[in-house]
Amino acid sequence: MRIAERAKAEMDLKSVIVRVTVDGHEVVTTALGKSMTGVPADPAMHFRNGNIAISYLGTALLRLVDQGRVGLDDRVARWLPDLPHGEKITLRMLAASTTGLVDYVRLPAFQKAVAADPFRQWTAKELVALSTSKPRWYKSGTNWSYSHANFVLLGAALEKITGTRLDVLLQREVMGPLRLRETRNSFTPDIPTPVLHAFTDDRGTYEESTFWNPSWTTAPGAVQTTDICDLARSAAAIGSGELLSPASYKEFLNPGTVGLGHATRTCPATVCLANTAATHYGMGVLVLGDWISQHPLFFGYSASMDYLPAERLAIAVSTTQGREAPDGHSAHTIAQRLAAALAPDHPIPDFG
Repeated sequence: MRIAERAKAEMDLKSVIVRVTVDGHEVVTTALGKSMTGVPADPAMHFRNGNIAISYLGTALLRLVDQGRVGLDDRVARWLPDLPHGEKITLRMLAASTTGLVDYVRLPAFQKAVAADPFRQWTAKELVALSTSKPRWYKSGTNWSYSHANFVLLGAALEKITGTRLDVLLQREVMGPLRLRETRNSFTPDIPTPVLHAFTDDRGTYEESTFWNPSWTTAPGAVQTTDICDLARSAAAIGSGELLSPASYKEFLNPGTVGLGHATRTCPATVCLANTAATHYGMGVLVLGDWISQHPLFFGYSASMDYLPAERLAIAVSTTQGREAPDGHSAHTIAQRLAAALAPDHPIPDFG
C-alpha cells in the first residue's frame, strides 16, 4: 500500500487504516503507524464514524417509506410540534439538508463552548435551540446547505414515527440486516476496545482527543463507533442501496438536491454550496462523480467510505493526525488517491 505509506509520511499522520473490497471480497486490509506511543495501529481498532451514521438515518427513513409507514413529503410538525416552521419542513428536507436551518456548528458561541469544554454532554434540545435561535438561511426547500441540526431533528422524528429509541431502530433497520457487528452507538464518549486513539491541535496545543464528547455531532442514538471492516461493508451496502427498493434508492441518491445550492444575501457561497449532477448531496451521502461517499471529521479523527457501483469497488479509510499534520481531510484524500489507482476512469471529485 505505497499510496497509504506515502500519504502517511506526506501528511504527518499518526495512523492510517485502509480496507478495499470488490464485490464484497477483500483486496487489502492494512494498518500503518501507531494508535499511541508503543501501540501499533490495528485493523480491529474502533474509531468514531461521525456522519457515516447519517447515511444510516437516510436509509432507515427510506425503509419506513418502503414499508408504507411515512411519506418523504410528510410535514414534520406532525411529530415535532414544537419545531418553529415545522409545518413547512418535510422529512425529505431534513434528510436532504434543505430546511434552511442554521448549522449550530458554525456559530461562534458554540465553537467557543466546545473549545472551553470538549467533554461537555450536549442534549438534542440544546443543539436545536442554538439553530432555531437564528433566522433561517433561506425558505425551506429552496436551497441547499449542510446543517447538523437537520439530522438531530431527523433522529427525533424517526423515534416519534416508530415509537422506538433511535439506536434500537438503527440496529433493527440497518446495522442488524447488514451484520455490522462492530458498529454501535454510545450515549457516552466511550469507545469499545481495542481503541484507535486520536490527537489534535484544534485548541492550539497537540493533545489527546480520543474521549472528547461527540454528543453534538448528530442525533442521540446515532453517535457511533466502528471499525474498518464495518466501514467497508457500509460503503458497499449503503452505496448500492442493498436495503432499499429501486425507487427509494433513486431518492436516496437524488432527493431533489440537484440544481440547488446558490449564494444569496443571507447565505454565502461557502454555506449554500452548488449541487450539480456530477457532485451533490443525497439523503445522508454525497454523490461524487460515479461514487457514493461520506467522509467525517472529528478532532483528530478522519474517515472516508466510498463506493463505485459500476465496479462494485468499496474503499474505507481511517486516519489520525500527527503533530505537524496540515489542515484538510486526510482520509478522503487517501481515498481519492486509491480510486485514481484502482479505477482511473472514475476519479472521486470534491464537493462544492
